[in-house]
Amino acid sequence: MTSKKVIAVFGATGAQGGSVAKAILEGKKFAVRALTRDVTQPNALALQDLGAEVVKGDLDDEASVEAALKGAYGAFLVTSIWNSNREKKEVCQGKLVADVSKRLGLKHVVFSGLENVKRLTNGKLKVEHFDEKGEVEEYFWSIGVPMTSIRVAAYFENFFTIWKPMKASDGDYYTLALPMGDIPMHGISVADIGAVVSSIFNSPAEFLGKAVGLSAEALTIQQYADVLSKILGKEVRDAKITPEAYEKLGFPKAEELANMFRFYQMKPDRDVKLTHQLNPKVKSFSQFISENQGAFKSI
Repeated sequence: MTSKKVIAVFGATGAQGGSVAKAILEGKKFAVRALTRDVTQPNALALQDLGAEVVKGDLDDEASVEAALKGAYGAFLVTSIWNSNREKKEVCQGKLVADVSKRLGLKHVVFSGLENVKRLTNGKLKVEHFDEKGEVEEYFWSIGVPMTSIRVAAYFENFFTIWKPMKASDGDYYTLALPMGDIPMHGISVADIGAVVSSIFNSPAEFLGKAVGLSAEALTIQQYADVLSKILGKEVRDAKITPEAYEKLGFPKAEELANMFRFYQMKPDRDVKLTHQLNPKVKSFSQFISENQGAFKSI
């Protein structure tokens, strides 16, 4: 039996990378080389048990990236701006992987990208965690790496943390403070991204050189609130906060996130139909909340 082609998965012990590594392993078409900074952590050992080759990988180290990609057919790359204070960290990491992929002749890289909002709005909106991924996207294509970019909608998982319903100060109900007005916001569970990426690797001719917007569904903030109300048995309302009020809330990155919501209001391309074709089991927000009610025990 011929050995399977290898796909290197960066960030394989994180939420998005882990979802991708597991889905590719389940598909049994490719072998997975799972890259992580700590090969002894539980998530790494779990991937090893599932059949992945787990390798120490560091996106800030060229020799490490070269070793990770040597002999690989393809790679999945996800970067995060939140993990470092280093300026342009995602751009540096992404360009390094692009350069090494080009040099080693990888056949297909799937990059978890996003739009370069600053460029698209002529500098009016700056959304750093989008813009840096957008810059990396553009670089991959400019140097001729065979690449597909996935542009993922807002994570449903955010409703457990930064978007958790808050108790109203003037009554026995909860509010969702997301500044979208009446414009629907696309969302998806991070756990459902892996199967989509696996399908993209299975159909390179269809997706090479393209950016694919992923979304399970688009709901207004009041519709998200209605789902939460129904499943949690507590009234949740849209707080109807404006982006201007949101950016004054004073938490770290408040202004950047307000600009992200302003960009979401411009309706960036997210393809619900294609997402469901690539992963027929993708969950709706209602299904997702039903399965994760325990995350809301404290409200």
